[in-house]
Amino acid sequence: MMKTINIGGVPEHFNLAWYLTLKKGKYKSEGINLRWKDYYGGTGEMCKALRNKDIDLAVILTEGIVKDIIDGNPSKIVQIFVESPLIWGIHVAKESVYKTIADIKGKNAAISRFGSGSHLMAYVNAENQGWDLETDLNFNVIKDLNGAIKSLTEGSSDYFMWEKFTTKPLVDDHTFRLIDECPSPWPCFVIAVREDFLNAEKDALQTILDIINHTTAEFKSIPSIDKIIANRYKQKFEDVKSWLSMTEWSQENITKHEINNVQNQLLKLNIIPHKVNFDDLVSPL
Repeated sequence: MMKTINIGGVPEHFNLAWYLTLKKGKYKSEGINLRWKDYYGGTGEMCKALRNKDIDLAVILTEGIVKDIIDGNPSKIVQIFVESPLIWGIHVAKESVYKTIADIKGKNAAISRFGSGSHLMAYVNAENQGWDLETDLNFNVIKDLNGAIKSLTEGSSDYFMWEKFTTKPLVDDHTFRLIDECPSPWPCFVIAVREDFLNAEKDALQTILDIINHTTAEFKSIPSIDKIIANRYKQKFEDVKSWLSMTEWSQENITKHEINNVQNQLLKLNIIPHKVNFDDLVSPL
């Protein structure tokens, strides 16, 4: 009997491996009806979906899920998905008077929602710049990329942080202007699973991870993968080649050292109230 399992992720080039394995029917041939759902609202929206049991697992930003598990989300990290950092572009409207990071100190940051990557990375950027985290950060919730376009263009927000290559077409068409970038100081994407699902469906989960890991291990050597990404995500060919050169997928679980680094940073920024044990956040399969 076919087992239905729901997974969520952002509709971005990082997740193309999932699309390819689904298209080829790899999970169905193992008796799993894996249903993918795109979350345009990103990490905050997926955290909510895990809590509501709308999805069983999520491909999600590391810092976002760590914060939400500490806040009571009954989920666990079971693997790193992308090992390399996420390169966050810091964007302003094309006609904006702001030219440098110093110009946006104390201004309004557009964020998809509180607890999202765009929210947490604004703190990381502020910390990098030596800003006062109490007075130099202001937030305006815009839900998703379309909300950010509207907000920056109208001037209700001053800057917006989002994955650099996802927003590159908006820089190319002069909707946004990129003023700087801020890499995440940890592996960017992990696979998180609801605890009740993990306890009940360990074998099915292992099968899913085996399939996706086989594909990500060989991802860069898929014939014409750069052209496929460029076409599917409306990216320039040279941007895709640059992105592929700096992106590394993983087939391993996150380490204690990496979790410690994330928690130390989040605690320093007052994003989490306290640190928790490694086992509260991560589960071996």
